Amino acid sequence: MNKQYKILLLLVLFIFTGGNLKSQDVSRWHLTDDGGIEWQLKKNDSHMDHIEMSGLNISVIVHYGVQQAGLKQRVQLIFPMLRTIPNDTHASLMHETDNNELTPVKINGKAVIEKPTSFFIKGILSYRSETDEGIQFIHLLYPSVDKAIFIDKLRIINPTDRPVIVKLPKIDLSYVTEADKGVYGSYTIKTVSDKYGTYKLNSQEFLEYNLIYSGCKTGTEEIYISPDYELKKREKVIDEIFSDLIFESPDKIINTSFSFAKLRATESIYETKGGLMHGPGGGRYYAAIWANDQAEYANPFFPFLGNPEGNESAINSFRLFAEYVNPDYKPIPSSIIAEGTDFWNGAGDRGDMAMIAYGASRFALAYGDKNTARDLWPLIEWCLEYSRRKLNNNGVVSSDSDELEGRFPAGNANLNTSSLYYDALISAVMLGRELNIESSVLEKYSKQAQELEKSIEKFFGHNVSGYETYRYYEGNNTLRAWICTPLTVNIFTRSQGTIDALFSDKLWTSDGLASEAGNTTFWDRATLYALRGVFAAGETERAMDFFNYYSKRRLLGEHVPYPVEAYPEGNQRQLSAESALYCRVVTEGIFGIRPTGLSSFSIRPELAKEWDSMALRNIKSFNQNFDIEVKREKENLLIKVFNNNKLFLETLAKAGELIEVQLK
Repeated sequence: MNKQYKILLLLVLFIFTGGNLKSQDVSRWHLTDDGGIEWQLKKNDSHMDHIEMSGLNISVIVHYGVQQAGLKQRVQLIFPMLRTIPNDTHASLMHETDNNELTPVKINGKAVIEKPTSFFIKGILSYRSETDEGIQFIHLLYPSVDKAIFIDKLRIINPTDRPVIVKLPKIDLSYVTEADKGVYGSYTIKTVSDKYGTYKLNSQEFLEYNLIYSGCKTGTEEIYISPDYELKKREKVIDEIFSDLIFESPDKIINTSFSFAKLRATESIYETKGGLMHGPGGGRYYAAIWANDQAEYANPFFPFLGNPEGNESAINSFRLFAEYVNPDYKPIPSSIIAEGTDFWNGAGDRGDMAMIAYGASRFALAYGDKNTARDLWPLIEWCLEYSRRKLNNNGVVSSDSDELEGRFPAGNANLNTSSLYYDALISAVMLGRELNIESSVLEKYSKQAQELEKSIEKFFGHNVSGYETYRYYEGNNTLRAWICTPLTVNIFTRSQGTIDALFSDKLWTSDGLASEAGNTTFWDRATLYALRGVFAAGETERAMDFFNYYSKRRLLGEHVPYPVEAYPEGNQRQLSAESALYCRVVTEGIFGIRPTGLSSFSIRPELAKEWDSMALRNIKSFNQNFDIEVKREKENLLIKVFNNNKLFLETLAKAGELIEVQLK
């Protein structure tokens, strides 16, 4: 790593850690042997955090922690398919329950005050606590995989040498909404306990007790809920996601962050009447899709994981966008909302057609199914033509805004949109060859890409704040985070100046990239794009230190365990597509995977200097299940691509050398 960047990173760590450069020494959480993370409370600890967990019919944000030595827990329930009026983007039924409002458990006639001793996360939030009398409590909090249900599973343990009397309260709370405020009439939200009464708990015995939170249309017949069965289903989903697309490296923090990000990216999928819809979450964005979060960020990742719900939600999102294709080339809406029944386009054309073409073409290639690719081709073709018609006199794509929707200026034509359109053209050529599209069409796309690359350099290429990088739009003279986008689409003309600018003290902060130099606002999506791009540009050492720092902060710091949306907006909501972007730093950045056909891809891996090997296991893309191994062999890298039945590739390559892989 360049000396000045070492100094900058150390400065960032110094600020973050209050002067202790060993940031892991002050991380609130630590890794556990079973792949989770744990916060062991210390004396006088006082800290609150929140985590989002989701299933097909519910999402829950749990606010948890300890204040004044006592447990604090607040559960925010979100029911995406219980729509409220007006049925807009934010019309998911929501309800909060504070545990302080519930009748407490009593032991020997005394209301229990739980004092947490540790918290643990691995797809399930669990914590241990105890009372002054030495009685122990273990909580497991988790959503149902497929029902509008959330469970707080409690085990009460008596480790003392004397019996105690436990009184479990009868919790039976019901809240009915007003019928004229619901799309489907009134809704009933319940919090109930599965048992109550007085129990004698002898020494070394335990007692289990569940709080079940639920939501439904009023009048719906009640169904029996088995908390143990729901727990097993949740654990099965977690195990499956952790077992596919495994990242192995000497860095356990990044390995674990990658596993966690896979889960968050995949669990936030909802079973709407319009089909499976991947939703950002965060207490606001459900039963809806966006051209950036879904089409651009998450969908290109799902084929590599191979999760059926992820792939189906991607295909369904493109189907929904395709319904707005029209002969007049009016823009497809930025977002399709309310279970697919309405749309939102409040920011105008954000470059959404470039986003959709980029995501659909990359998804189709990686998914590896010719019939699906054929179905997606008309949408891709239409979006490419729309973008071509939006080229201005300078040969770059004009739009009303960008994906930040006017939060920061983007001019009449921005760098991000043109870069995505460029990559979409490249992918379309590759996909078109697989579909036997007329050569004249593909030659046209190829020529357009070449011309666009020149226009991007001529129009956006600029010296900004002393760096030979890009201006984000005409007239822009302040460094912006999205100058990283060309690096992610293999435009490296200005990589040196761009990387210098990204890692400068003008843009890099303790939370990653500032959206704009001099502004404290940050969006993780830009940081993750930048890290992916810097790896792709071959600056592995510079990228790795920042990636490791970012991963540690998000996984083990003060707000864990996932990448977040932004701050100050949204208070660092754990939106799910950002987790997909984290995974793409590994697949597309560190390994340099780029789909080139329905059964082919290129790879450009580079090992960090302190790593001897790395691997991706159980990759599910291109209609195959395969592994990629990279090992250091003196000055070269030994690269193997294989599965149990076949060795697809074994070769020695120089670091950064582009290798083509065929899986047939």
